[in-house]
Amino acid sequence: MDYIFYFAITIGILVFIHELGHFLAAKATGMRADVFAIGFGKRLFGWNKKLGFTFGELPKDYKGEGDTDYRISMLPLGGYVKIAGMVDESFDTEFANKEPEPYEFRSKSFWQKTFVITAGVIMNLLLAIIIFGGANYFKGKPVTNTTTVGYVDENSIADSLGFVSGDKITSINNESVTNWEDLRTALYVNTIGDDLNVAVERNGSTKNLFILRERVPDLEKQGEFILPEGLRPFINAVDEGSPAENAGIKARDIFLSINNTDLASYKQLVKVISANAGNELSAVIKRGEDTLTINVVPAEDGKIGIAITETFEGKVEYRTFGFFDSFFLAGSDLVNYTKLTFKVAKKVIVGEVEFGKAFGGPVRIAQLAAKSADVGIEGFLFFLAILSLSLALINIMPFPVLDGGHLLIIIIETIARREIPVKVKIAINNTGFVLLLLLMAFIIYNDILSL
Repeated sequence: MDYIFYFAITIGILVFIHELGHFLAAKATGMRADVFAIGFGKRLFGWNKKLGFTFGELPKDYKGEGDTDYRISMLPLGGYVKIAGMVDESFDTEFANKEPEPYEFRSKSFWQKTFVITAGVIMNLLLAIIIFGGANYFKGKPVTNTTTVGYVDENSIADSLGFVSGDKITSINNESVTNWEDLRTALYVNTIGDDLNVAVERNGSTKNLFILRERVPDLEKQGEFILPEGLRPFINAVDEGSPAENAGIKARDIFLSINNTDLASYKQLVKVISANAGNELSAVIKRGEDTLTINVVPAEDGKIGIAITETFEGKVEYRTFGFFDSFFLAGSDLVNYTKLTFKVAKKVIVGEVEFGKAFGGPVRIAQLAAKSADVGIEGFLFFLAILSLSLALINIMPFPVLDGGHLLIIIIETIARREIPVKVKIAINNTGFVLLLLLMAFIIYNDILSL
C-alpha cells in the first residue's frame, strides 16, 4: 500500500506540473484547452463549468466551446492537455475538414506552437531547480567529513574485495575524494559501468584495490557494501519483559561498546550477543547526553529483545549558500545530472550497463518513492526533483507522442511551409503510442524481475 500511495503521489505531482505548463502556455497564447487530463483512456470523473462534477464519459452531444474539462482518466501513467486544432493523445480529428479557427493550435505561429509544446518540459525543469535551489538555500549541502571505512564484516562483499576496517579511501579511478558524499558520487555515479581502482591509505602506506563493476552492489544496497566510520548501533524498540528491558535498556539508546569492544556496526553487536547466550555482557551506551554502563544477559536463543539499526555519530557539516548561489548551484546540478543521464544511456546502448539497472518503470518508481519518503520529506523531494528532470529529458526526445515528437513535426512543417496531412500525423502518433506501450511493458517486466 505504501508503494501504491507514494507512486500515486509522485506521478500525480509530476504529471500535473508538466500538463499545467502546456495548459498555461496554451491559455497565454490564445488557444483553447478542451481537456486537462491526469491519466489516459476512459474518463472516470471530472469537472467543467457547464456540467459541474460528473462521473463517467461526457455526453456525446457535449460542446465545451472553450470551457476546459478537468478529468481523471483510467490509465494513471501520464496525462495530457487536449488543445483545439492539434493532433495529440486524444486522437480527435473532428477539426481536420474545417478551416483553422483563431483559437486553434494549427493557426498559431511557429514560436507560439513551440512555446506550448515545450512548456511542460520547462515546468519539470523549473520544479527540479526549485527543489535543488530551495534545499541549498534553506538547509545547505550535507558534508560527512570522513572517507574512512568503518566496520567490515567477515565474509562480506567489502571483505572479499580487500577492504579492511580503518581504510581511508583517497581516490576512485584517480578522482580524489575528501568526504563521504564525494566518495558515494565517485563510486555509484561518475564511474557507472566502469571497473574501479580504489586507492586506500592503510598502516601508513597506499594500497590500490581493483574491483570489477559487477562486484559492486546497487546504490540502494550500498549499506551491504562499505560504510563510514562513526556509525553506532541504535535501539529502535525494546521488547516488553525482554533481557534488554530488565537490564534497563531503552528505545533510542546508542551502543558505544560491549565487553570492551568498540562498536561501529549493529552487525558487531548482534555477533557478540549471539555468541554469548546466558553470559553476562557489559555494555556502554549513550542516552541523550549521558553515558551509562549496563549489564545484560542474552537469553538462550542468543537475543536480548531489541529492534536495532544504525545511527551516524560522526561529524556532518552543512555548506550554506546565498539565494542566488543556491539556484546557480542548482542549475549546475541539473547540468551534471543531465550529462550523467546521457552517459548512462550511452553505456546501455553499447552494452556496458544492463537496461534493468539503468531504467525503471512504475514498480521501480513506487519502490524508490516509498524508500525516499521513509528517509523524510527532504529525501522524497530530492527523488521528486531527479524524476522531474528525467521526465523532462524523456519528453523532449524526438519520439512520436512525446513533446519532442510534436516539436519535430512543428519544425518540419515550418521548413516545408505546409501542414503534414492529419492522417499522417494520426498514423505517426498511433505508431508511437503502440511502441511506447511495448516499451513500458518491457520496463515493467524488468521491474518485476528485479523485485
